[in-house]
Amino acid sequence: MVNSHVFDYINVIDRAADASALRNEILSNNIANQDTPGFKRQDIDFETELAHAMRRSKYTSIDDKVANIQPNRLEARIYTDSSDFSYRLDGNNVDPEQEQVKLAANQLKYQGLMASLTAEFNNLKAVLK
Repeated sequence: MVNSHVFDYINVIDRAADASALRNEILSNNIANQDTPGFKRQDIDFETELAHAMRRSKYTSIDDKVANIQPNRLEARIYTDSSDFSYRLDGNNVDPEQEQVKLAANQLKYQGLMASLTAEFNNLKAVLK
């Protein structure tokens, strides 16, 4: 079998898009629970995992770094943010305005990832022609 690394970037972008979609759900859940007493906001961290995977292969090109990433090991980590902090007396720590800003930023990130994925597939189609 020939290992051409054709799908390396596609696999990484796909994992990032999945994490971004999951973050969208988590942020929406935070907004939905902004009035729930005792609710603690959650978030997801994918960028740290990706950066850690990229650092594993120092002194190599970006292409080689991406080729060395094992997409099935890129797992986004869901965490409860500032669980000991609260904005209100009822123990809730969701700031609705901050969540809306994070949601909008995440949606832009997702759109960028989808545009990158489309560009990668267009490159593949151009090569196959």
